[in-house]
Amino acid sequence: MHGFFTIVLALALAPAALQAQPQAPPPSPAPQQPPTAPQPQSPAAPTTPTTTAPAAASSARTFTAPAGIILNAVRPERVADFEKLIGYLQSALATSSDATVRSQAEGWRVLKASETGPNGAALYVFLFDPTVPGADYGLGRILASAFPDQTKLQEIWKLYTDSLASGGSLLNLTPLKVTPEESKDSPQPEPKPEK
Repeated sequence: MHGFFTIVLALALAPAALQAQPQAPPPSPAPQQPPTAPQPQSPAAPTTPTTTAPAAASSARTFTAPAGIILNAVRPERVADFEKLIGYLQSALATSSDATVRSQAEGWRVLKASETGPNGAALYVFLFDPTVPGADYGLGRILASAFPDQTKLQEIWKLYTDSLASGGSLLNLTPLKVTPEESKDSPQPEPKPEK
């Protein structure tokens, strides 16, 4: 029952969190090809982002609460690419020899919302219950340890970066512990029929 309420909460918070915390894909400490040097541009020229796997981590994807979610808004035309990435991720989690990654995998579920997000985006929820507090949940690090071939890793990372509309919004979730209030207005349990 606990897991059901966590899922309901995650899906209920998805639209608000996506609007409140849009972020670029999380960086990771995976060894990567260095980005190319910036080309001189005129002040009016727009800049276009490049798709490279993340370089050194500047902010780890960590949780401080017993449960958490990461919300990913995926472009509708890239759902197949994102789901292919999830296959690579699940393979990396299942075959990892790292004890921390194996612990992370035990509580890591991937869910797809039935409803669409802003601009028709498909919403994917990474649900972590329980989390491994302090562990880095960055995809780049986990994928890099499972796929050491840089060409393959770049191909996998491109699936991720090209499919995101926005996302990677991380929320720490703490179970709510409330004691029921007793009052004359509270519903009373029905008496059990005698046998």
